[in-house]
Amino acid sequence: MKVGFYGHVRQYENIKSEIDANINEVLLSGSYVQGPMLKAFEAQAAEYFGTTYAIGVGNGTDALWLSLMALGIGAGDEVITNVNTFFATAEAIWIAGAKAVLVDCEPKSKCIDPEKIEAAITDKTKAIMPVHLYGQCADMPAIWEIAEKHGLKVIEDNAQAIDGAGDTFKQGDRSATVTTSFIIQKNLGCFGDGGMVFTNDAAVDETIRKLRNHGSNARNVHSPGFNSRLDDLQAGVLSVKMKHITKLTDQRIAWARVYDEELKDCTSITLPYNVPGYRHVYHLYAIEVKDPAKRDALVQFLQDNDIDAKTHYSIAIHQQHGFPWGKPVEIAGSLENAEANAATCVSLPMFPELTQEEIDYVIAKVREWDQANA
Repeated sequence: MKVGFYGHVRQYENIKSEIDANINEVLLSGSYVQGPMLKAFEAQAAEYFGTTYAIGVGNGTDALWLSLMALGIGAGDEVITNVNTFFATAEAIWIAGAKAVLVDCEPKSKCIDPEKIEAAITDKTKAIMPVHLYGQCADMPAIWEIAEKHGLKVIEDNAQAIDGAGDTFKQGDRSATVTTSFIIQKNLGCFGDGGMVFTNDAAVDETIRKLRNHGSNARNVHSPGFNSRLDDLQAGVLSVKMKHITKLTDQRIAWARVYDEELKDCTSITLPYNVPGYRHVYHLYAIEVKDPAKRDALVQFLQDNDIDAKTHYSIAIHQQHGFPWGKPVEIAGSLENAEANAATCVSLPMFPELTQEEIDYVIAKVREWDQANA
């Protein structure tokens, strides 16, 4: 049996008529960039997310650095973030001209450790950029408390946790912005690239809308800006998918519970940790192999059995070739938890459209490998 890592085509087939109708509406409208479909989707997204504004941009990376620019953060400033995240998180800080200060994650949730944040703050620190890794929300109440104590902005990198929440908070409650990515691999993905910034700040909303469109919010009137616009075709796709996101997330969680139950007796691996009360949306179902020397062997075993297992992220940012590449970057304290995660992580197939037969097959092969390597 062949088990893929993504279910893009299956998802499209399930809601094809709805998506095709929106695409056709856009095509026939003749308005493909900053048109009515984008405007409608931005309103829909803001209502869904519970913020005053939602601004569609070119991709999730742009959403991060445009947020920094809109908040006046750049050269000479420091931004604290995870070291165990996709490279774009730190990359966005560099694009904005600021220094990325990399700190460790918590050993269980793998999200940024609030205690390490506090220890890394200097008089140059202007913002904290926590990542909701794998679909698990970071400890936002603790992070907001630190930010308010030190007068810092918070920009949430929510590329992996759309529809996630904590037991006492929702994303963006006390943050300057929340950003997300709509690239096809995400829980809410379009048919290409896309991103969004959520905010309750009218000045931030106005600034990002200008920055994304060559510094313009009126025809022929410009200031320095960029070209980073979510097009109407992608907005049409996302508008349909957003209507289904809660149901799709619930199915991810259901499959995660099956993995949890059937793999709980494996002795060679550690299963993902769900902070009690949090809505972990399982963008990734990332296990850890207890013996780092055997991680690649498990990945190869699964791939040899036609299971498309992957690693996220097997090379932490500070371990990338050539670090620190001449960029303004600083390591704040030990990164032992992030390094351990990078050395042991394995992501199993996780998407709503998996079948019971496929899940059972993945479980059987992981158990087979576990028994041989216990």
